[in-house]
Amino acid sequence: MNRALSLIVIGCLMAIGAGCTTTKPLHIFVLAGQSNMSGRGEVAEIDRTPHPRVFALNADDEWVIATDPVHFDKPSRTGVGPGLAFAKEIAERNPGIRVGLVPTAVGGSPIETWTPGGVHEQTGLHPWDDAIHRISVARPAGEIKAVLWHQGEGDSGPARAPLYEDRLHELIRRFREVVGDDRLPFIVGQLGQFKEWSNGRQLVSAAHENVPTHLENTRFVSSDDLNHKGDGTHFDAESARELGRRYAEAYADIQQTTTQ
Repeated sequence: MNRALSLIVIGCLMAIGAGCTTTKPLHIFVLAGQSNMSGRGEVAEIDRTPHPRVFALNADDEWVIATDPVHFDKPSRTGVGPGLAFAKEIAERNPGIRVGLVPTAVGGSPIETWTPGGVHEQTGLHPWDDAIHRISVARPAGEIKAVLWHQGEGDSGPARAPLYEDRLHELIRRFREVVGDDRLPFIVGQLGQFKEWSNGRQLVSAAHENVPTHLENTRFVSSDDLNHKGDGTHFDAESARELGRRYAEAYADIQQTTTQ
C-alpha cells in the first residue's frame, strides 16, 4: 500500500475508533454461513490490497482495514471468500459511502447451530450468538444494510435437508428482528456446482433459489461457471471474488427495486 493510501486509511480508522460525528457512518454488511462465505481461496496480492473506504470488524471487535482473509473462524484455513470483493464493488459503485464488513461465518456449521444457544462442536463457537454480539458491536459505527448468506453444505444429508427451508426462513426472520428491520435485505448464494448433487443437496439448493418467492427483499445468487480450488468443495479465489461481485449486483438490484 502506498503512503498516500496508508494515510487516508489510517485517518478513516481513527475516525471510526473515536466515534467521529463528522465522518459518514458505515454501510454495514453481515457475512454469515459456513466455509465458502468464510473463504478458503488462496490469498494473492489483490486480496491484500485495501480499498480506502472498506473496513472489517476483526476478532477483537475492532474496526480494521479490510484485507483477506476477513474471517477468523479457522485461522489456519481461512482465505479468500466473497466478502471483500463484494465490499470493494459496493464502494466503487457508491463513491460517497464507507463500507463495513462483519464476518461471522463458521466453517462446517449446520443451520441448526445458527439458533440462540446453538454450538458448533468442531470449533466450540456459537455461530448465532456470536453473530448477534458482533452486530451489536458494529451498529454504533453505522447502519446494517444487508446479510449475505452462503451455507448449506452441512445440511445436505438426508436427515437435515427436508428441514432446511423452514429453518432458513426462520433464520431470516430472526436476523430482521434483531436488526429491527422487517425488510432487511438478505442475499443467498448458491452452493458450488462441482459434482453431481445428492437429493439432499438438491433440496437445500431449491430452498435457496426459492427464497425470493417467499420473502421480500431477498435475492438468490447463482454459482454458475464457478470453480473449486481442487477439493471439490470450496471456491477457488477468483470464483470467490466473482461470487462477491454477484452478491453486489444482487444488492444493487434490491436497492433499485425498493427506490422505484
